[in-house]
Amino acid sequence: MKLKALIFLTFFFHLFGIKAQRLVVDTSTMMQLSGVIVSDVDLEPIPYVTVYDKSIRRGVIADFYGFFSLVTFPGDTLFFSSPGHNTSSFIVPDTLEENRYSIIHMLTKNLQNLPEITVYPWPSKDQFAQYFLNMKPYDDAMRRAQRELSGESLAFVSARIDTDASLAYGYSQNQRNTKLYTNGQLPVNNLLNPYSWAKLISDWKEGKLSRQ
Repeated sequence: MKLKALIFLTFFFHLFGIKAQRLVVDTSTMMQLSGVIVSDVDLEPIPYVTVYDKSIRRGVIADFYGFFSLVTFPGDTLFFSSPGHNTSSFIVPDTLEENRYSIIHMLTKNLQNLPEITVYPWPSKDQFAQYFLNMKPYDDAMRRAQRELSGESLAFVSARIDTDASLAYGYSQNQRNTKLYTNGQLPVNNLLNPYSWAKLISDWKEGKLSRQ
């Protein structure tokens, strides 16, 4: 029994020693890796790209302008992933002499050709046949707009619109301007206007009144 306990303790301390050795990090080889991720189509920055260091199992997310920065070690493998783009990798060079390194990483578009899909507005053939029989082929948007904007339609609508503040103000301004124009004299009366009488006689001689 004591032998088994001794073997177990020896194995436990050996395993703990291995893990402790793995936790020791050589900080002298650490480097600050920064860069910008762009698209291969227009070289525009790609926002919010995930940058994952597989070697140390840590990562960051790029900002809106595609900029990222993280601490890595020489030889680490980085993975760049973003929706709509193919995931790519980058290996940190192990021949660098400085502790800072900058890159411009390019991601390619993930283009997939999807099968053609035809969308029908009717769930069944019977409903389509009913709509087809009741369809008005010449009642398009242009003809409806012309019908709604015709003189008869506008006159019909204007006759039923209540007078608002802007119309009342315009009417009062017209009345005021008329009073100012005839200030100190009799109001204008077309029955005594010689020009109107001359035009009436001229139209009567030319036959314009009879044609109307």
